[in-house]
Amino acid sequence: MDLVTPDLGLLFWMLVSFSVVFFILKKFAWPVILRSLKEREESIDQALHEAEKAREEVANLQSDSQRVLQEVQQQRDDMLKETRRIKESLLEEARQQAAEERRKMLAETADLIANEKAAASDELKREMAAHAVAIARMLLKKELTGDQAQQTLIDTYLKDLDLQS
Repeated sequence: MDLVTPDLGLLFWMLVSFSVVFFILKKFAWPVILRSLKEREESIDQALHEAEKAREEVANLQSDSQRVLQEVQQQRDDMLKETRRIKESLLEEARQQAAEERRKMLAETADLIANEKAAASDELKREMAAHAVAIARMLLKKELTGDQAQQTLIDTYLKDLDLQS
């Protein structure tokens, strides 16, 4: 049982050595430990503060990027609208030019047809006049006695004209 119950001398020397170690720790080690704990606490607080600041900056950057993205999308939409408007106006202008060109070509063709028709009509009139003069000349050259002879001469001349043409 002596092992379980310590002597009074042993207790005294344990108390003295504990007090010396405690005094040395309190005098030299404890301030260093407390200072390092304080520094550690401050660095953790500073890191938390910087993390919060970084989180706020990230949130600001996200909102800024959202705003910029919306602006870019709006600009893209505006550019697409403007492009469509320009395309439509160019198409309309091309349609109008094509219609104007078609109208001009139709007018020119109609004028050309009218001129050709007038020229053909004039040519036909000249030929008819020339044939009438030729018939009259022949009639005047020949003296015919009756209507039947004149009609036969005219028919013969017309047959000759049809063969020549």
